[in-house]
Formats: sequence, structure tokens, C-alpha cells
Amino acid sequence: MTIKGSPSLTIFCTFAHILVDMQIEQFYDTGLSHASYAIVSNNEMVLVDPARDPEPYLAFARENHAKIIGIIETHPHADFVSSHLELHKRTGAAIYTSKLVEADYPHQSFDENDVIEIGSHTLKALNTPGHSPDSICVLLSDQTGKELALFTGDTLFVGDVGRPDLRENVGNVKAKATELAKAMYHTLHSKIMKLPADVVVYPAHGPGSLCGRSMSKELQSTIGKELKENPVLRPMEESEFVELLMDDQPFIPKYFVHDVAINRSGADDLEASLAHIIRIVESEIENTTALLIDARPAHVFRAGHYPHAINIPDGNKFETWVGSIVGPGESFYLIVAEERNADGLLRKLAKIGYESQCKGYLTSTESSNVSPAFDLSFFKENETDFTIIDIRNDSELKKGKLFKEAIHIPLPRLRESLQAIPEEKPIVVHCAGGYRSAIGSSIIAARVAVPVYDLSTAVHEFSPIS
Repeated sequence: MTIKGSPSLTIFCTFAHILVDMQIEQFYDTGLSHASYAIVSNNEMVLVDPARDPEPYLAFARENHAKIIGIIETHPHADFVSSHLELHKRTGAAIYTSKLVEADYPHQSFDENDVIEIGSHTLKALNTPGHSPDSICVLLSDQTGKELALFTGDTLFVGDVGRPDLRENVGNVKAKATELAKAMYHTLHSKIMKLPADVVVYPAHGPGSLCGRSMSKELQSTIGKELKENPVLRPMEESEFVELLMDDQPFIPKYFVHDVAINRSGADDLEASLAHIIRIVESEIENTTALLIDARPAHVFRAGHYPHAINIPDGNKFETWVGSIVGPGESFYLIVAEERNADGLLRKLAKIGYESQCKGYLTSTESSNVSPAFDLSFFKENETDFTIIDIRNDSELKKGKLFKEAIHIPLPRLRESLQAIPEEKPIVVHCAGGYRSAIGSSIIAARVAVPVYDLSTAVHEFSPIS
């Protein structure tokens, strides 16, 4: 079911073991591909890696007559803001994280072989550096000592492992990507891969997350299954593993550094943080130097928009693309189609800690700034009359160019690379599916004098050239 007030947060019930006194519940945010967990035993509950909105967890505790006694942070996450501090303040539950984090919020160190008792079960910490220097995994065992499940954070995913290149310049403990890749190899081989085959794996992310490369669509697994099917766990020497793990990782959104810092300090309470964002009127942005982020659908944006606005249409990955285009600390106004759209979009911004950068929101009014109409037939017959900008990722480009003379500038780098775009011809922007090209074309159109066209979904009419 979808939890009210938490856009894109869907709750799944995943019973790893059919025991009378133990339940594991998975909460999954499709927008950020983030999984968090509630572990319940004898009416006591421990949360693992909770999302920004605490309400789904509090509601689940009430529904199950359980008391939240602990909140575990497997590491300072880069891709979302956690509600661990707010949950602590509202419930009194202790926050557990590695001492290596040197967290600024009240917490208890939770490192190798430290144990939390929950009902008739135990949760044991394993220090598992690799994705980050301060990562831990959490091993759940029953009253007999049988190891049941491993909450792996960003260390082990279904079909992949966590990327090692996010902590070179942020966090209490910084580490080069190659050193973390080596640490990941030893973490996997000395600890995780030695666990019993039937131990259930509960990762912090699923497919679509930028914390890894090629995760399976499945949201849980077992150690045995991963040993058989996860290509990163196949037998290999450390040097081969490091090379494999370092190759072809996805881009790093601008907001990742920001979120590590927020999660080390603890985020502001969600509702209080949202309360300062108010609806404004058009006159308040007439002379603004702040960014204008227009979240309306691309076709609506093209029909009329504010000059210099960037179109990031609301969608499943809205928050990721805002955090990839807009830098930490950059102020912006949010433009929505209708008042009823505002709350959900602001909550998406809060998931990445960007609500504090939003100076206000407004509903769109009629604007004379209309995007030029695109003649697809003319373009097909006269490609050389246009400058074509390919904003796909590097990994997508490896699969082949769609246009021989296209200039490749990945979307996350586009705002900083506009000087590389010639203005002698009209410009056509394309991605792989049509969503990102709406963003890219609006970024370029706001800064150049020539017509800029969005190829949009018509990109599917073109095939990679040999």
C-alpha cells in the first residue's frame, strides 16, 4: 500500500522467516530505489536506514503495537536523507552507527560484534568497509544463535555491490576509490561470503539506484543465491576485482556530497523544514537571480514558460535529476502546474535535503515564452543543418551514437559545459527515451540565441549508427 504523505514510498511485507515472534518489513521508495526495514520481535522494533519521512515507520509501529527501541544507520548515505534523528527525538529510541562516522547526533557506537537485543532475537554489527570506510552490515540471529538475515546497507546488493567512489572528498573518514575497492574485496571474502547460504540478504537499494551499476529487479536474496548469480562475487583475484568494480560506474549527482554531510549531522524535522516554503506570486520572481525549476510536463512547458526556467518534469526520478542539475546551496523557485501538485514535489525535494534551497513555489500562469515547434520530417532529411547534442550518459554512448556529428555532453555536466555548444545552427537535443532531453533542451535554450528543439520520444525512430 502507499503511505499517505510519502510520495513514491511503497511498503512491502517480506517474511524472511515464518516465526511467531519475528517479522521483517521492507519499505521501498521507488523514486530513489531505496529500501529500509523494520524488524519486530516481541513487540520491540528496530529500524534500519529509514527514509526522510518518519511517519510510515511510526504508523507501522502503532499498527503492530510495537515500541521502536533502535534506529540503525549502516553508513552516512549519499543518495537520500535519513530520518534517524527525528525518529530518535520522537520515540527516544537510540541511534546506532559505527564510531568511524563520528556522528554529530546522539548515538551509540555499533561496530564489530556489538549486539542489540530485540525481543528474542539479536542484531550483530559487522564492520564492512568498501562502499564507504564506515559501512556496517547487520546480522540477525534467533534465540538459538541461528543466523537468519543480513541487512547489507550499500555493501551487497542483489546482483551487485556498492560503488567505491563516493567518499574521496566527503565524510569523517575519506578514502580513495581504489583503496575502498580493495577493502570491499576483503569484506566480501572474509565476512559476507562465509555466511550460511540460507541467510537472507536485505539491501538498502534496488535497480535504478546510483549507488551501484547493475542491480537485479529482486529486492531480497540469499547469500547462496548471490554466490551463484552475482557476477561481482565470482572467483577472482583482488586486482581483477578492483578493476571490475572501478569500471563503468554511473555518474555522481551533485547532491551526494551534500547528503553525506546532512546524515552525519542529522536532518531537521521534516514538517518543520517544509513549513517555511510558501506559495508566492509571479511578481516576486520578476528580477530574481535564483534558478526557476519548472516541474510541469514537457509538452505543457513548451507551450509557455518563464524565461530561463529549467524544465525538470515531475516523474519517478524527479528528485534525482533536481539533485543532479542543481548544486547544493543553490537557491531556486519551484513552478508547479496546480496547487495540489506542490506538496508531493516539495516532499520529493526533502528526500534529498533540497527543501531548504527552495525559496517558494508558484503555479504557472500564461507565458509568451513558447518553445519553437519541431519539424521531425525536415530534421530527418536535413540533419547537417542542425547542431545535435547527445546528453546520454557515457555508458549509453558506448552502445553507439545515433547521429554521426552529435556532440556528447552528459546531462549532469551540461550546465557547466554550455560554452562547448556552437550557436551557428539550430540545436536539437536528444537522450535515450525523451525525459532527459526535455531537461537538457530547456537548459540550453535558456542560454543561447538560436532555436533549441527537444527530439523527445521521437528518438526511438533512430537506431545506433555502425
